[in-house]
Amino acid sequence: MKNVGIVYNARISEALDLSSAIYHQLDLSEESWLAPAEDLNALRQRAGGTELIITVGGDGTILRAVQVAAPLGIPMVGINMGRLGFMTELQVDEALTKLPTYFDGEPRLEERCMLQATVTRSSGSGSAKRDGPYHALNDVVMARGSVSRVVTIAGTIDGAQLTTFRADAVILATATGSTGYNLAVGGPILDPLSDAVVLKPVAAHMGLTAAMVLDRSAKVSLALEGYQVATLSVDGQD
Repeated sequence: MKNVGIVYNARISEALDLSSAIYHQLDLSEESWLAPAEDLNALRQRAGGTELIITVGGDGTILRAVQVAAPLGIPMVGINMGRLGFMTELQVDEALTKLPTYFDGEPRLEERCMLQATVTRSSGSGSAKRDGPYHALNDVVMARGSVSRVVTIAGTIDGAQLTTFRADAVILATATGSTGYNLAVGGPILDPLSDAVVLKPVAAHMGLTAAMVLDRSAKVSLALEGYQVATLSVDGQD
């Protein structure tokens, strides 16, 4: 394994320095590459044929890189230069000594459940535009806009009506993401390797208020009702 992509957080000056050191010390192939996490187009153009992606930054860098890595089935290993580093594997001071072990033998791989989301936008003429698919390692959140007013969201699971939420937001979180926004609003923590999904309303005024744990095969539809302004974020990206 020598065809490696290195994705770094361009807002951390030391991240580029470490990325360059990794690139030159690991004797990588000519097809290997470096790119900032902020440039998704560059990542997509270079990812074909990549055997491993190394991220240098924090959890946010991983969440950016996974948008490219997941559809192509590319494994990832993270080096923490951020604040939390829940999803990273290595610290800065051990990166150059431990990274070679990922090439010399059979590294342990963890598979994490992810979400796939599509967005359907209806127009007044009756036509609809579909965007996506988008992939989330942490969560997909439908939430109110900038105005402090609840939104009305009709929820269905596998085609069956669940309830109509009047809430600030509705979260769909993976096991990996269950310790993020979901936990902050009182949702349950799942085992990191679980393939279950959490549905958690936020500040619900009507409808279901408790969290639900769903099977990974569940197809969840969240439909915004009426003429309201709302946002949809995938791993924190609008």
